[in-house]
Amino acid sequence: MTGRQTGHRPESGTLLEVTDLKTHFRTPRGLVKAVDGVSFSLERGRTLGVVGESGSGKTVLSRSIMGLLGGKSLVREGSVRFEGQELIGLSAKQMRHIWGQEMAMIFQDPMSSLNPLMKIGAQIAEPLKVHLDMDAKTAKSTAERLLREVRIPEAARRLEQYPHEMSGGMRQRVMIAIALACGPTLLFADEPTTALDVTVQAQILDLIGEERRERNMSVILVTHDLGVVAGRTDEIAVMYGGKLVEKAPTATLFANMRMPYTEALFESIPKLEEPSHSRLRTIPGRPPDLVNPPRGCPFAPRCVYARDRCYEEPPPLVPAGTPDHVYACWYPVGSPEYHERRKELGKEDLVTVTLAEVS
Repeated sequence: MTGRQTGHRPESGTLLEVTDLKTHFRTPRGLVKAVDGVSFSLERGRTLGVVGESGSGKTVLSRSIMGLLGGKSLVREGSVRFEGQELIGLSAKQMRHIWGQEMAMIFQDPMSSLNPLMKIGAQIAEPLKVHLDMDAKTAKSTAERLLREVRIPEAARRLEQYPHEMSGGMRQRVMIAIALACGPTLLFADEPTTALDVTVQAQILDLIGEERRERNMSVILVTHDLGVVAGRTDEIAVMYGGKLVEKAPTATLFANMRMPYTEALFESIPKLEEPSHSRLRTIPGRPPDLVNPPRGCPFAPRCVYARDRCYEEPPPLVPAGTPDHVYACWYPVGSPEYHERRKELGKEDLVTVTLAEVS
């Protein structure tokens, strides 16, 4: 293992605490509220899945936490405390001491994230030289070891290849090797399996899980697919319209989802038991305009259970029996109003699901 050793890190405790984080962008149309008041905490060695459609704010959330966004149009407020240190307000120069060694990210598209003009070995060795002050020979041998660690065969030969000479799955493994190079405490994986076939997707997700356990890392797994986070995360945070609309331990969420948007995401997952060529279920409508968001619940215009109150008052996050399960809905899944509306629509009640059914 490279970078700081896991033995030097506390085994438990809160690693990341995000409080009322707002990330807005000034545009000619007005202020885009991409992340609007999100709060959560993450324990050491745990995995949090952040789920939502494109445009829900999940990628902006992860990049805002890491301080990767900038420019005069950016408005960033709230608090991000990492290992007790406040990150909001730090300059890019100050954040460079955190990037790589403390926080790292696996980006969504390795073909556009990797430099097409640099050999793979040079791209892995660069952070080792910059952050860990390794000499060229040590950095090269470490890069080769990292490639073997992420299960790339013929690692020494691959160091001399360019990104276009590798498959999509191989490139994603290279991205993982770069992210892990300096031994980060927190790893962000932003849609790490996009454009990969199902078999390779499972291999990449399993690899991230193995590295997390071996290194005692915390992981934030960003995805639009509830099936990806089932069985691979400890908790799930569901985002919609830049807001957190439900958060719970993974097993609890699947057994007792309360937010209709979470239910809609679940119902959109293709089911193995359905006949071939069955029509996929979709969520009607489109995500809200983040410049002019709805007055009430952001999901109300697309929600089949919405009533007058949903269009007028934004629901607060409230506990669903236990403090670790919160949701934002006036008429949640399982409520009398919910069952009444499903009966009107001729739908069967949503059954309790297990992780095995969606993993």
